[in-house]
Amino acid sequence: MGFSKSRFSMASPATLRLRLALLAFALFSLEAAAVQNPHAVQLTQVKASTTNKKPDPPAPVIAPPGSDLYQAQRGDSITSVARKYLKRTQYLTSTELAGAIRAANQNRQGVFLKSGEQIIIPGILESPIVEKPVQVARDFEVRAIYLTGVMAGSDHGERIIRHWREVGGNAVVFDIKDSDGIVNIAFDHPLATGQRHYISDLPKLIRFLHSENMHAIARIAIFRDEHLVTTHPELAVKSRSTGQAWRENGKLVWTDPSNPSVQDYDIALAKFVAQSGVDEVQFDYVRFPAEGDQKDAGFSFQADNPTDRVVTGLRPVQAGRSPAATQSMQRSDVIADFLGRAYAQIHPTGVLLSLDVFGVMAWQRPVDLAHTGQDIVAMAKHCDVLSPMIYPSHFFGMDGIAHPGDAPEHFIGESMERFKLITNSGAGGVVIRPWLQAFAWRTKTYSPKYVEVQIEVAKQKGGIGFLFWNANNDYSKPYTAMPEMRAAKGRYFRGDEVGAKTEPVVAMPAISTAAPVASPNTPVASPNTNVETGLAPSSTGSTHAAQRIWRH
Repeated sequence: MGFSKSRFSMASPATLRLRLALLAFALFSLEAAAVQNPHAVQLTQVKASTTNKKPDPPAPVIAPPGSDLYQAQRGDSITSVARKYLKRTQYLTSTELAGAIRAANQNRQGVFLKSGEQIIIPGILESPIVEKPVQVARDFEVRAIYLTGVMAGSDHGERIIRHWREVGGNAVVFDIKDSDGIVNIAFDHPLATGQRHYISDLPKLIRFLHSENMHAIARIAIFRDEHLVTTHPELAVKSRSTGQAWRENGKLVWTDPSNPSVQDYDIALAKFVAQSGVDEVQFDYVRFPAEGDQKDAGFSFQADNPTDRVVTGLRPVQAGRSPAATQSMQRSDVIADFLGRAYAQIHPTGVLLSLDVFGVMAWQRPVDLAHTGQDIVAMAKHCDVLSPMIYPSHFFGMDGIAHPGDAPEHFIGESMERFKLITNSGAGGVVIRPWLQAFAWRTKTYSPKYVEVQIEVAKQKGGIGFLFWNANNDYSKPYTAMPEMRAAKGRYFRGDEVGAKTEPVVAMPAISTAAPVASPNTPVASPNTNVETGLAPSSTGSTHAAQRIWRH
């Protein structure tokens, strides 16, 4: 027992010295490692301090001049924000603005925005756009296509406009109000209850057209207004037999052209559009209904007592018109009076006024005049431009030609010569600028060449410029034809441009190869020809196809 205890006591100091030696060695090893990698301790400290430090807040987004800063709400997308801001920006469509938003925010990808995310909205306007007309002479050579209101306010419409400009066009006709009565712009008027703002900002659209050096023509369907007669039947043509709203072939579509409230509404809309910066206002359906039971149609300018006479009667005496003259008023007088009032209010704004008229009116048939009221000579006194709708396919049954759609040379030439003779235009008077066919209805020969023939013949016969109609806004054939026509300088058109000085029009003696203007007793069309369209009645009774094309 004693030996063991003494041994344990002697070993304890040795063990202690060993432990001290090991501790010293460990400390020496750490110092050596520090010399070999002097950053190790620092890295360890940095990592330790980083885990305890809060991340820096993102740098604040600063909107550059001409931009706005928007903080996204839950559910927002770039598209929805673009729609919200569109009216406040210089951009024409929400798609165009959405693309600009992405570009302004480091090419932001994706559709939806994070709640609280800040994005830059570029192109903010300091004030609403105010555009003024670019005035041109009435004989300015317009080369135009037609666009519906829906198309004019869309991205596709913008592409059509740019393409038309690229191939040599210099003007666009677009709908403000079509015959359905829907107003495509914001317009404050008690009768303008049917509004769909397909054109969200009219001055902005006009500025875009002007930026492309294009002539802006605003089309307004006047007396055929389905929405107005549906919501205000008291403004419709009246049935003599029932006293209710009169229907044309079963359709409630016609306002009473002689009703002062109807006239005032259309003039107010035209003035508003003129003041918005368009260069030209175009009146369509500026006539009385041409079909249906004409004897049953009653108008406010006629006597209260119905008669069998279609176009004569009494109405209250107007200022400046004698009672005797009032008693003998006809439909053509109503139209001329309306145009006189409209032109007196539109012309001082510096905006041109053009009128769409039936191509068949060139033949001066009494039945056409009696029904439509389109007295070409009288109308020409109250406008700058007449635009006869001389689509070859619509002259069915006339001049003994079985397939008029395949005879553009004849019907374009014949129509133009007759209109020139009727109006004596060409010496500073009214300009004849025709509507031409840009659709393949009732013809097997519609092609770029068909387009070229129409334009060339119209120019040879005294027309100045042209308008192309396609209800679906498909202008593939004119697109193809235009570059070739532009290259043949002077053959198809002069090539006038907005803002450029145009060559004066030399008045040439009217030399006609057309047949004499038909007398009242000269039959020039089939007795079964439809007065409104120049078409034979449909065997099926359906007029849908014709309406999609013949919308004037």
